[in-house]
Amino acid sequence: MSLKLELPIYMDNHATTPMDPRVLDAMLPYFTKKFGNPASRNHAFGWEAEKAVESAREQIARAINADPKEIIFTSGATESDNLAIEGAIGMYGATKGRHIITLKTEHKAVLDTCKHLTSAGAEGEQGDKAGQTAKGALAKGVLAEVTFLDVEKNGLVDLKKLEAAMRPDTVLVAIMAANNEIGVVQDIAAIGKLCHERGVLFFTDAAQAVGKVAIDVKAMNIDIMSISGHKVYGPKGVGALYVRRKSPRVRLSPLIHGGGHERGMRSGTLPTPLIVGLGAAVELAVRELPEESRRLRALRDRLWNGLRAKLDHIYLNGDYENRLPGNLNVSFAYVEGEALMMAIKDIAVSSGSACTSASLEPSYVLKALGIGEDLAHTSIRYGIGRFNTEAEIDFTIDTTVKAVQRLREMSPLYEMAKEGIDLKSVQWSGH
Repeated sequence: MSLKLELPIYMDNHATTPMDPRVLDAMLPYFTKKFGNPASRNHAFGWEAEKAVESAREQIARAINADPKEIIFTSGATESDNLAIEGAIGMYGATKGRHIITLKTEHKAVLDTCKHLTSAGAEGEQGDKAGQTAKGALAKGVLAEVTFLDVEKNGLVDLKKLEAAMRPDTVLVAIMAANNEIGVVQDIAAIGKLCHERGVLFFTDAAQAVGKVAIDVKAMNIDIMSISGHKVYGPKGVGALYVRRKSPRVRLSPLIHGGGHERGMRSGTLPTPLIVGLGAAVELAVRELPEESRRLRALRDRLWNGLRAKLDHIYLNGDYENRLPGNLNVSFAYVEGEALMMAIKDIAVSSGSACTSASLEPSYVLKALGIGEDLAHTSIRYGIGRFNTEAEIDFTIDTTVKAVQRLREMSPLYEMAKEGIDLKSVQWSGH
């Protein structure tokens, strides 16, 4: 390769993104010179900070076609997810309904929050039956029921199955815009339309989607939506929740009390530098989305075509067309994923979600697609981002191919597969 690469290469941009230097430049003054508390309404330092916060609120609102008053600042998408789901049940559970529908492939921040609202524990997680419902009770006695829907083999939800799962007491549908592991992008507009036709609130975790695919909360009938700063080349520790104010007006019970900040939905002193960074990051991402999307898609296609041209028995996980531009989740048969990651240590990739990477269990997302444990254990998630280059993609192809070939040389199963032996017919003995 003619270009000298700087190693290691970062290609795990679904776990987190490096901060864009332009975002950092916007933030720096608010750490030192403009350090006021935005809630201090009686002097210039507070006014200056408040102005910066409101400017960021406007930046985010413009990016998703919302009203600035509909943007609530939080510590990140996990808190936003909790506030959206628990807040909806807390507000409407005793009157409108206590039934939630979500997918088995949702982020843990959604799944675990739904489980928390039930007393079914593990039975309420990703059960064996499609449309499994878990029941339980909140500490305050507000009952909640959760239906965990299956997805299709490509990771997308079947709208007919979603509609069939709706009940008169369904209060909320929680379906993420783009999956953090396999990158599939759901038909959010169609889901939102269905929810509004049925009088059901629609919440989407858009942490992976905002700034990467076009989001219009009005056109898509989104009622509640979470955003994360560090997924969009902004700072960690800050996020936002969009909460619709009309048609319908959405109200949420707060999780954090004390001071009534953020229109009573999220108390606590606002972190002005982080909020400034979030606003700048979202604005930049949406402004540059068309060009960046084309570039990332080209890099992703280059990676996928390069891998499959040189390796057999590799499988794409998730729909290829309805997918984030920079996501590629691939299973390499006859190679253990953790071993492959060690073999390509100069490339930062993931074997699943960053939130569950400590687990030795195969990805629950891949299992929900019907992928067997053997293949699920061999998956690698490549997350291509803003600062990746063609040279890095080519290095990744070359390094991955050599590592897979080397590891397969030690696999008797791969040798048998090459010879056309039906592995299912082989009788194994011993331990």
